[in-house]
Amino acid sequence: MSETVGPTTTPSAFDLRVFLRAIDLFAPLDTAGIDELAGELEWLALPGGATLFAQGDAPDALYILKSGSLGAFRMGGDGLPHLLGMVNVGETVGEIGLIARRPRTALVRAVRDSEVLRLSEAGFHRLVMRYPETMLHSLGVATQRLLAPQDERRYSTPRTFAILPHDAGLDSQAFARSLQTTLARYGSCALIDAQTAHHRDSEWLSGIEAQHRFVLYLGNADNAAWREQCARQADCFVLPVRAAQTPSPWPEAAFIGAERAQLRPRHLVLMHDGGEIRWGTASAWLAQVHGAQHHHVRSASDIERIARLLIGRSVGLVLSGGGARGFAHIGVMRALREAGQQIDCVGGTSIGAIIGAGIAADWSDEEMLEKYRRTFVAGKPLRDYTFPFVSLTRGRRVAHLLREEFGDRDIADLALPYYCVCANLTCGRASVHRNGPLWLWLRATCAIPGVLPPVFHKREVYVDGAVMNNLPVDPMRERRVGEIIAHWRR
Repeated sequence: MSETVGPTTTPSAFDLRVFLRAIDLFAPLDTAGIDELAGELEWLALPGGATLFAQGDAPDALYILKSGSLGAFRMGGDGLPHLLGMVNVGETVGEIGLIARRPRTALVRAVRDSEVLRLSEAGFHRLVMRYPETMLHSLGVATQRLLAPQDERRYSTPRTFAILPHDAGLDSQAFARSLQTTLARYGSCALIDAQTAHHRDSEWLSGIEAQHRFVLYLGNADNAAWREQCARQADCFVLPVRAAQTPSPWPEAAFIGAERAQLRPRHLVLMHDGGEIRWGTASAWLAQVHGAQHHHVRSASDIERIARLLIGRSVGLVLSGGGARGFAHIGVMRALREAGQQIDCVGGTSIGAIIGAGIAADWSDEEMLEKYRRTFVAGKPLRDYTFPFVSLTRGRRVAHLLREEFGDRDIADLALPYYCVCANLTCGRASVHRNGPLWLWLRATCAIPGVLPPVFHKREVYVDGAVMNNLPVDPMRERRVGEIIAHWRR
């Protein structure tokens, strides 16, 4: 019998008035006001994937999440919804549009089966008229959110995670306990497996979620029914697997790949034996879980990094272009390491992308100095001059030197999550690369027009990313990291 770390208490019955009193938006209301608010609320049940309201809808109510979780999305230029963040139990959504009387700025859907409390526009205004002084606080809270800069309006992060190991060949209990230990540093964390949840209903699980900041649902490899219940309860999927195994579909392949599952983040965790990343394993496994973020685990420190990334407490590093002056990025990274600052993901453009790739490959300060001196000083990358029809050099030597230092690894084989940015001249926009041959995209991102020839790939033309975005912070922000450190050399 496996040891289970988890809650031992039985959650108390739901008390609506206690629940409402804990919500900041209504904190100043007295007992009579809370009673009146409770009488105005309409209870709604939303199955997973259902839309609460769409981007551009007219505001007619505000909503309080009672159970489950909601996702806030914004439609991107590609016509697909992009996750802004989560709305967790006890949080409100839609109040800004209601007060400002402006169309909804986001699409809100139920990420899993959820219950919401609806306060209509008429009901809200009745409370304002009845309790003008206390409701002024509500208006102030909503106004602060409305006036905050767009990039500071932050939604919550996932709170419940379904750990669904690929098969029984992995010690998922040990992984789950390590993840729980790290998450507990940021708030109480419960770990529930099939044995703990035996003969418990969904109301009991909802009570556990109300008691803890985070809940891990561990899906036992041999219990399909429990794994399905874990998936239904989760805001986010964590999918651990031994990287050395031959890739094959997940037991929940149909569910994970379904449209409603696309609403939830999916994190593929590749467990490496011996502490070394095997090149090619990441891209092979990612083909089984399209659209997932991936993480390499070689030691306990990697699990700590995954925990920070899951809950938006990670630190991302973004490095700019800047030619030879960009080598100052090495000194910045050395200073960060000496200060004990952990870097969880890296991005950059031009020389910043090249230095960032070394950081993401987990090279030491000494390794970076040695390798980059060998490549960019002793290697004389720009000495293959040619007649300047397109550029001063052929670019073959740069490609050769980059391939010599980084090998044939894929971007996905780097120890830390990484991206580099190129300028796509074919479509006239910055192009973000999170997979594909590392040497190729490093060659493209440093293709300074007139100095190095552009890179032609699949009938598209790529040059130095600094042409369009010399400090590519936006792709890092899209990962919803906690803090971003950006270093710009010009």
